[in-house]
Amino acid sequence: MESAMRCNVSEMWSTKMPKGLDLEISHHPLTMKRVANLIIAMDRLKDNVSESVLSTEFRDEHLLDIMFESIVEEQIVFECESAAPDKFSRTGEHGCSVTDSQKRSLVLVQDSMELHAVMLQGGSDNRTVHLNMSTYVHPAPSAEARPVALGIKDTKFYLSCCQVGDQPTLHLETVEDKKSLKSISSGSDMERFLFYKQDTGVNVSTLMSASFPNWYISTAGQDNKPLEMCLQTANRYRTFNIQRQS
Repeated sequence: MESAMRCNVSEMWSTKMPKGLDLEISHHPLTMKRVANLIIAMDRLKDNVSESVLSTEFRDEHLLDIMFESIVEEQIVFECESAAPDKFSRTGEHGCSVTDSQKRSLVLVQDSMELHAVMLQGGSDNRTVHLNMSTYVHPAPSAEARPVALGIKDTKFYLSCCQVGDQPTLHLETVEDKKSLKSISSGSDMERFLFYKQDTGVNVSTLMSASFPNWYISTAGQDNKPLEMCLQTANRYRTFNIQRQS
C-alpha cells in the first residue's frame, strides 16, 4: 500500500518527542510498512535504546537497515529545530594586560573608583591595573565576537555597564561571590557585567556592552581621563591592546 500524502511522523507517535525535535517525511510515495518501521526505529532511538533497533521482533529485516534504506532510496528528510540556549556559560578565565590604542595603561583611582587611561613613564609602573578576563559561550554563537567579563586582578571589582539618566555608563562593582558570574541568564540584570570582545587585529579588540548594543568601552583623547562608554560614532578611542598573561 502506498501513501500519497505528506505526513508528520511526530504527530503519529503516542509519546511526545523531546523538546525542539520535529521529524517530517517530505518525500512520497512511501510504503506504510516503511513508515511503520521508521516510527518504531526512531521511537527506540529517542529512548536511547539503540541496541533494540537491531531487533527482528516486528519484521523479517533489520529495522535499522530499512530505515537507512528508506533514507537513501526515498530521500526521507529529517528536520530538527531546537530553542537557543538562554544562558551565558563561563568556559574559562585568564589574566591579561590592557592598554588603549595610545599605549596608555589602566590605573585605578580609588577616590572615584574609576579606571583611568594614563601614559606612564616606561609604559608601566606599580600603579598599572591588570584584568582577569572570563570567557563565555554565547546563547547565539558568533565567530566575530565573544562575551567576556572583566575584573580587576586580585580584587572583587568587575566592570559593568548600567544606564544612568539617558545613557549607559561604565562602573566598577563589587562582586562578593564570583560563582554568581558562572552562568548568566540572557536578558537578566547580571548581563550588565558582560561585554562582546571583537578582534580587529592581532591582540587588538573592541569591547561592546552586551546589555546596550553599539555602546563601547572607550578612552578620551586627553591623558589621565576615565574609561567611559561611547557610541561607535563618538570621537573617542574604542580599541584596546589585550595581551594574555601566562
